[in-house]
Amino acid sequence: MTHRLIRALRRFSKAERGSATLEFCILLPGFILIFLSTFELGMLMTRHVMLDRALDLAVREVRLGALTDADHQDLVDAICEHVLVMDTCTTELKLEMRRVDPWTGLAIAPVADCANRDEPGTPPANFANGGQNQLMVLRACALFDPMFPTTGLGASLPRESGGAYALVATSSYVIEPF
Repeated sequence: MTHRLIRALRRFSKAERGSATLEFCILLPGFILIFLSTFELGMLMTRHVMLDRALDLAVREVRLGALTDADHQDLVDAICEHVLVMDTCTTELKLEMRRVDPWTGLAIAPVADCANRDEPGTPPANFANGGQNQLMVLRACALFDPMFPTTGLGASLPRESGGAYALVATSSYVIEPF
């Protein structure tokens, strides 16, 4: 009886049937994790590029005088016109605009003022319109939900309010005299 059991165990240890299946089962989760993280990174970069582009187009309108005396909501609307990857742009986007003295400079806080999903409609902390020939810095912070919040890159992104991650775009400009 034990002889038969030992022989069966030897045969089992030397058998190569199912080895490809075992390798597949071990490696598949890693490949799926890499694929989902790559997709998440692609979406993150697409969103960031679209936010940068929309901010640059809105700043161009302000700089050239197409948007005069624009308040926070006017600039948010101008940016949201060009951001194609944001469904709730007007509530998820918050701007910060400051005048800069070219001789002394401006120390901008490292953390951007982002929208708060728990308290929607919170006014921006720093928003000052500039006049002609004034150097201005405009920083936009948009909140996005990760596509795959529990895997790979989506799980490791730093979170803001409501489990979203923040993308920040900054632009500076001088309002042309007209």
